[in-house]
Amino acid sequence: MSPAVLLLTIERVKEEALGVRSYTLGDASGGELPFFTAGAHIDCHLDNGLVRSYSLCNNPDDRLQYAIAVARDDKGRGGSIFIHDNWRVGSQVAVSLPRNNFPLAANAAATVLVAGGIGITPMLSMIRTLEGKKAPWTLAYASRSRTHAAFRDELSTYGDRVRFHYDDEMRGVLDMAEVVARTDQDAHLYCCGPAPMLAAFELQCRERAPSTVHVEYFANEQSSAGRQFQVYLRRSDLTLDVGAEQTILQAVLAAGVDAPFSCMEGTCGECVTRIVAGVADHRDRVLTRRKRAENKVMMICCSRSMTDVLTLDL
Repeated sequence: MSPAVLLLTIERVKEEALGVRSYTLGDASGGELPFFTAGAHIDCHLDNGLVRSYSLCNNPDDRLQYAIAVARDDKGRGGSIFIHDNWRVGSQVAVSLPRNNFPLAANAAATVLVAGGIGITPMLSMIRTLEGKKAPWTLAYASRSRTHAAFRDELSTYGDRVRFHYDDEMRGVLDMAEVVARTDQDAHLYCCGPAPMLAAFELQCRERAPSTVHVEYFANEQSSAGRQFQVYLRRSDLTLDVGAEQTILQAVLAAGVDAPFSCMEGTCGECVTRIVAGVADHRDRVLTRRKRAENKVMMICCSRSMTDVLTLDL
């Protein structure tokens, strides 16, 4: 497991919407926290052994706090339930250093943000950064209802730059085609939300320059299973069989080789590993199309091999 590097104290807990709570974390001694950029996330190492990634939603200029928001999912894998049931003001929590797989383009002519549900969290840090730069931006924020829209009061202060869409009142989901069609070609678009929203967003953006289209997934619905193959770990001088229902990461850890990991499903980027030889079958939700085509790195928690042998720098 990747080591927890920061032990922080929960300073504030706030109900942000139905089933959504924000948690503000700080150093008990009041010291500054490591810098992060808009779109970054931290891995929270929970006392029940789970590791879960959450986007930082506060202003990156605030060096004394990290803020995250967690939507309780009673049908999920247990992380959000544990946090809602156990995290209290004064509790200590172990988190990783911030990491950013969803960075904000520095000099975009304009920025269009699209969020669904808890996908609003990385957008908040982006808005705060863009506001500080006096850069143009708009947000389309969809939620099931008004009561499910987190940070609604705060976002309402930005006036017509924020467009709220409530599925129950509009009797349908956000019209992604309309959102993308009215966006200038030189603008950068960002989307974070449930899988159907992301699929619709990517479909509507298929004719746009890939460098201007940015997505972040909270879950990976692709299967990590497939045919059996071998991996050669060059630094460890080990050849391992990876079974049809086994991931590379599982095989590596079973062999006693240390490798960093967190989400175990290809959404956080922690297990990124350099490819020495062979062709990866990329199944993550982190690497861009260009990075996949370059075939220089892969996420070993979910991706497989298209060649019989894959050589990795491990």
